[in-house]
Amino acid sequence: MDYLIKQYALQQGALEIEYMEEFFNEYPRRKTAAEIVARLGGRTHQILMAEAPFPDDPTGTRLPVSYKVAHELHARETDPKLADLVARLQGCVQFEGRRILYQWIGGTRSDWRGQGHFRALTEEQEAWALAVGFDEILVKTKNKFWEMRSTLDALRFEVVKFERYPADNLESKVYLSKRLTRDVVDAHRSKRMVTQVE
Repeated sequence: MDYLIKQYALQQGALEIEYMEEFFNEYPRRKTAAEIVARLGGRTHQILMAEAPFPDDPTGTRLPVSYKVAHELHARETDPKLADLVARLQGCVQFEGRRILYQWIGGTRSDWRGQGHFRALTEEQEAWALAVGFDEILVKTKNKFWEMRSTLDALRFEVVKFERYPADNLESKVYLSKRLTRDVVDAHRSKRMVTQVE
């Protein structure tokens, strides 16, 4: 299967992601375009979206089915949420002298899960990240997101930290990472066609 992926510039990408997040009931609060622009502005980032044919549509109309948004994470962050994330990962991830790409938000619409869209996006992200000089990709998820954890496991992300939430272990946070090398890209399996959208 060939995967159609669009890589968006910031403003248009933020609007597309705001629209996509309306299809995800797993998230208690959806991101707005303004939040996305505020977070990504001024730092290296990537906004990817996979499209697939609309079922039973003879015209070949495509719709967005999966997305990923990632950005650089620095050793010294001024944003309180990002500073907290870096502090939580001290001793687990080496930030000094290395470039870390943080997989901030993403997902696949339920009707299109299990078809390889998220894998294709992840492989495209890895190829881009290696090409622009990142050393490692970092992901944070929750213990209850079984499908996400399974996908990351299949993509050979390693657990670097587990933060247990005492009241409900399903709410515990799982931090995973993957070091980027040429071997990672050589092992990619998806066929991707990527277009740039301004």
